[in-house]
Amino acid sequence: MGDPMNIKLLHPEDDEDLFPHLSDLVLEAVEDGASVEFLDDFTRADALRYWSTQRLNISAGRRAVLAAIQAGEVIGTISLCLDKPPNQPHATTLKTMMVRRNQQRRGIGSALLAVAEAEARRLDRWLLLMDTVSGGPAGRLFERAGWEKVGDIPAMRMMPHGGLAPSTLYFKRLSLLSNQAVA
Repeated sequence: MGDPMNIKLLHPEDDEDLFPHLSDLVLEAVEDGASVEFLDDFTRADALRYWSTQRLNISAGRRAVLAAIQAGEVIGTISLCLDKPPNQPHATTLKTMMVRRNQQRRGIGSALLAVAEAEARRLDRWLLLMDTVSGGPAGRLFERAGWEKVGDIPAMRMMPHGGLAPSTLYFKRLSLLSNQAVA
């Protein structure tokens, strides 16, 4: 059967050993052509710098990072961007959702998304936003999880190995605070 998967909220001081695994994960995603913010000239040094910056963002309360871990290996991740303007304290944007290629189509993305939604609720963030390459598997995952499609933006992303791709914007309302009015 194998080791069970665990999804945990990362803490830079407690989970220092996991950040190099996150660097490997983002490198693999870029190699595979995933549009996760980076282009194909992305190096291991870049990945380590990226996760070093994310550690600082976590410590400062600007980001929450969840990692799916199995047998001591990071097999997936998703981040919540918490740094919003004062008029959007109820919102968060999900970013850089990645699952190792040999672990895809096993429900890890769905599990990460569910835990990210639970963490957003815990933080009183009830409006979630996400964008992804149009027509890709992430969009289907979000739609199955009840996210609503806002629309497509043509040529929004440069793909790692060249070319432009459209992006689809999604949102999900988790719940409303009892004293908040929604337009």
